[in-house]
Amino acid sequence: MDRLHDSKAGPSQHPPRWNEHKSRWRRQTLKAIALVAALALGYIAVVRLYLLGFESNWPWKSHDSNGKERVSAKGSQYLLGVGKADITGPVVEINMMGYADTKQVGTGLRQRLYSRAFIVGDVQHPLDRFVYLVLDTQSGDTAVRYGILEGLASLGSDFAMYGQHNVAVTGTHSHSGPGAWLNYLLPQVTSKGFDKQSYQAIVDGAVLSIKRAHTSLQPGYLTVGSTKVSGANINRSLYAYLANPTTERDKYNASVEDDGSVEKTLTILKFQRASDSKNTGILTWFPTHGTSMLGNNTLISGDNKGVAADLFEKSLSPEDNVAHGFVAGFSQASVGDTSPNVLGAWCEDGSGKQCSFKNSTCSDGKSQFCHARGPFFRVPDNGASSCYEIGRRQFGPARKLYDSLDSIGIPIVGSTVKAFHTFQDMSNFSFPLANGSYVNTCPAALGYSFAAGTSDGPGAFDFTQNDPNTPNASPVWRVVSGLIKEPSSHQKRCHFPKPILLDVGEITTPYLWTPNVVDVQVLRAGQLVVIVSPGEATTMAGRRWKEAIHGLAASSALSGSSKVDPVVVLGGPANSYTHYIATPEEYGIQRYEGASTLYGPYTLNAYINLTLTHLHHLGASSTTQPDPGPLPPDNVNKSLSFIAGVVFDGTPLFKKFGEVKEDVKPSYSIGSVVSATFVGANPRNALHLEQTYAAIERLDPESGKWSRIRDDSDWSLIFNWKRTSEVLGTSEVTIVWETEEWVELGQYRIRYYGDWKAVGGTITAFEGTSGEFVLT
Repeated sequence: MDRLHDSKAGPSQHPPRWNEHKSRWRRQTLKAIALVAALALGYIAVVRLYLLGFESNWPWKSHDSNGKERVSAKGSQYLLGVGKADITGPVVEINMMGYADTKQVGTGLRQRLYSRAFIVGDVQHPLDRFVYLVLDTQSGDTAVRYGILEGLASLGSDFAMYGQHNVAVTGTHSHSGPGAWLNYLLPQVTSKGFDKQSYQAIVDGAVLSIKRAHTSLQPGYLTVGSTKVSGANINRSLYAYLANPTTERDKYNASVEDDGSVEKTLTILKFQRASDSKNTGILTWFPTHGTSMLGNNTLISGDNKGVAADLFEKSLSPEDNVAHGFVAGFSQASVGDTSPNVLGAWCEDGSGKQCSFKNSTCSDGKSQFCHARGPFFRVPDNGASSCYEIGRRQFGPARKLYDSLDSIGIPIVGSTVKAFHTFQDMSNFSFPLANGSYVNTCPAALGYSFAAGTSDGPGAFDFTQNDPNTPNASPVWRVVSGLIKEPSSHQKRCHFPKPILLDVGEITTPYLWTPNVVDVQVLRAGQLVVIVSPGEATTMAGRRWKEAIHGLAASSALSGSSKVDPVVVLGGPANSYTHYIATPEEYGIQRYEGASTLYGPYTLNAYINLTLTHLHHLGASSTTQPDPGPLPPDNVNKSLSFIAGVVFDGTPLFKKFGEVKEDVKPSYSIGSVVSATFVGANPRNALHLEQTYAAIERLDPESGKWSRIRDDSDWSLIFNWKRTSEVLGTSEVTIVWETEEWVELGQYRIRYYGDWKAVGGTITAFEGTSGEFVLT
């Protein structure tokens, strides 16, 4: 504009009227330029959307008069619901599930367990929907899934759309929850069989979480994003991982810290309500074993995933634009060869050396002294400090990503929601490989290295990992395994090079020891595809599986447009626990993961083949489901149980239930540990689902009323139970509060909520209250 003026002319060289015309002309010119710029930017945006594959789904449209779906700037609309419910089973006198150690029996509660339910449905075709459950359990399970489906059916016609094909039951793989709820005999052995109370707590809580998610269904948007998580996992079987082709491994070797040996990517899916734009929940996938709490821990908790979920949910406030009842699910991914004990495996034999790289043994040639170390392994708390830290390391990046999803997230588009499920007998499934040759799977069997355990939890006796040829375990075990079931020559050839210790897939007495019939399930919402894995896929196994699904989904425009890149995630272990899924190369090494790959060297290839075969059922126009396949057995009512129930509870002479045995001190400094011991009763008498066994209360100095500030869902509040006499039925409860640095000063007390059982079976509730104490 300066060129319109004579640079030498002063401001008074033109008359006022000329200046007025000049000013008006200037304004009009500026408006014209702004209009042209806006049109140009709009044109660029339109072209960009076209190139991204949204040419028929303009961001300013929703649905046309014919109901055809059109996409907003936030993506397509879906029916979305989230729900959460308590699944904490018996916290004492039940063997814990995960380490298979008969000595690891529950003695209390560190953190309540939950089922977190996520429902995604098609707005225009609301019967097209799926449920993704994240349970604070070791895995999904056949019996539990049957129970959940039966529970949903009992709720009536409003829940009739939920069935085999669209309900996915995944576990966080926590090794610190109560066991005795699984369908097959092998995992029941260490727990002395099956416990109906443990099983029913999971089933009822899962159904309640789905019911709550269903009730909350509203139109909303899904946004996906990913970030890197450092210091929360390592590969515990690196020797086996390195057997995979170098060219394949090199694709994932990004840096020294992210060398590709484990997946460092955390994927987050955000649920946002359309009516008020409030976020209702997140679902994340990231792989790290639930073995932060060690094998000597006897307190129930959700392990590091439970910590991460709890931290996320409690980090939010109404100011964060979240709806009431926000749910954060931290699901597993390709967890098979990962460990949260990120300092590696070391020999606890005084040598100060790391365990053998090939077979995780120490100076005596055995694995018993080989133990993996978490971030705070020197703290004598059975892994609790390390567990909290690994949970925090997942929560932190997840929260940071969540806060930026509005700007960097990818909207889920294409309103189609589909799911398929089928059962497949893997005892002899024949299928072609990519080169055209046919191979087959085998009846389930476990190798010698299965009994060796891992550095997260070493096995017993003389078993070692990486034992593919001549196992060096005691000859006694060869005789024992032969007495159980001597594998046929065909079975040995089928599983080669795995030396078979337990031919579990061919044992049917008194009922099946492990599953031969497995779940094959995939879910889809827009361009998001979720592989629901019944086993623990190793890092490379999960990559191959996801890449195969991604390739076919992309080439068939499964995401709704050939220009929209599919987002593929893997969640599990789900639906039925089928142990591990290793690559054929890792299988050949026969460390723990390969020895625990049930159906032979082509197990992974079989799963990939089956999911690809049925992927067309997820197409937008599909109205079909695969053949349901052979139903696996439901062993709930035929499972053995040698678990004794509670006979009665008694009190010491001249004492009553809930009475204080050891009281608190008058005052504590912040950061101290506060505790009180009460005359107790067996917590198996009542599980206090959706309630609590213990609480911390604070006195409001103005009103004079006590209010609860902690309960037994909080990591810092620990509920310990100990039997003091089998004959008299007496026990005591110690409630411990590890006061946080950020807690308020003030006056507090501890509350205990218990239930005692009389000889005749009557159960009576009672309470106990400690003395008051001051935090200074």
